[in-house]
Amino acid sequence: MRRADLADADCGIAQALGVLGDWWTFLIVRDVAGGTTRFDALQRELGVSRRALAERLAGLVEHGVLERRPYSRHPLRFDYLLTAKGEGLLPVLIALQDWGTRHVMGDGELTATAAATSPEARRVHDLVGRRLPEVVLPRHDGQPVAVAGGRSWRVLYLFPGAFAPAARGLPPGWANIPGAGGCTLESTTYAARHADFGAAGAEVRGVSTQRPDQLADFVAYAGLPFPLLSDQDGRLAAGLLLPTFRAGGVERFKRLTLLVDPGAVVRAVQFPVTDPAGSVDEMLDLVRRRSAA
Repeated sequence: MRRADLADADCGIAQALGVLGDWWTFLIVRDVAGGTTRFDALQRELGVSRRALAERLAGLVEHGVLERRPYSRHPLRFDYLLTAKGEGLLPVLIALQDWGTRHVMGDGELTATAAATSPEARRVHDLVGRRLPEVVLPRHDGQPVAVAGGRSWRVLYLFPGAFAPAARGLPPGWANIPGAGGCTLESTTYAARHADFGAAGAEVRGVSTQRPDQLADFVAYAGLPFPLLSDQDGRLAAGLLLPTFRAGGVERFKRLTLLVDPGAVVRAVQFPVTDPAGSVDEMLDLVRRRSAA
């Protein structure tokens, strides 16, 4: 009998670990969130034995973390997809990744950026050529929108946090976090270049982990001509293993930009971004070169 069933019956941590089991289970949830949903693909990605993978998938389905959805009847094959209960684990994965990056791979410093040679930078630049997971996020006005796809190229600039002056103010210690400042400048520069991006065939979207109402306040204050999307539940952050840091009790994106083609494939990455305004002009030049190719 599991320990979580007895002495730790009232402990949420123990009960959660009773469901998640071991580190392979966390990695399965990580990869499913990233769009790897079929048995053979999961087995290739993880390098785990087929028997062990089958056991863990069965356990996650039994506990309601994953659901099976047939994609082939002859032979019968399934996609494994996160349920609402499974999506509730995404903030846990993001926090675990942040802790590992900061305290295991790093020196413990709280920062909103990273060195160009860091593991975070390598991970982000490895996104080039990868298709985005099918993620729908609420816009600043509450309307759900797909992060990528459609007929146009899309520039997704991810930022730590932008705040209207009338709001409650910046999180405590914000000015002392390297790389946190510059979100207003970056957003207003994208706004000033919005017509140029449109002429080059690209849409602009900002993405933050802030709530939609906070983003709505900032859109109104800055007069942005494009939407801001809220990843407050961590769907995009967990799906792409994007770098984050924690400030004001919230996991926040480190500043980065993705250029995504109409097929939802990442074609270019900016990270780290040390010059928020200058990065906008660099991205515009990149979009123009892609359009002329």
